[in-house]
Amino acid sequence: MTGKGQGFGFGLGKMKELAEAFKKAQQVQEGAKRLQEELEQMEILGEAGGGLVKVIVSGNQEPKRVEISPDALAQGADLLSDLVTAAMKDAYIKSTATMRERMEDLTSGLELPGF
Repeated sequence: MTGKGQGFGFGLGKMKELAEAFKKAQQVQEGAKRLQEELEQMEILGEAGGGLVKVIVSGNQEPKRVEISPDALAQGADLLSDLVTAAMKDAYIKSTATMRERMEDLTSGLELPGF
């Protein structure tokens, strides 16, 4: 070890980088809080059967409502069940993709030194 006050190899430049990283991390945390609120308010539509069944979920996959066309009811219980399931999957896939995109936007440019 050298006795030049460098401690654990953490010079002033590294401290500055680390402080900047903490600042960015704090911004990301604040952005994540806003994003969570935004996702809760969002309405994402999943459909099946050409719109016979629609499922609306929030950006974080919370079910909001289901709309079933009278024409879908005439299809019988088994087909209706399949349509609801397909619409739910569609809504889930779309909301997951939306959440992933928003998180990537939020964390882009976040580079932590030494990691």
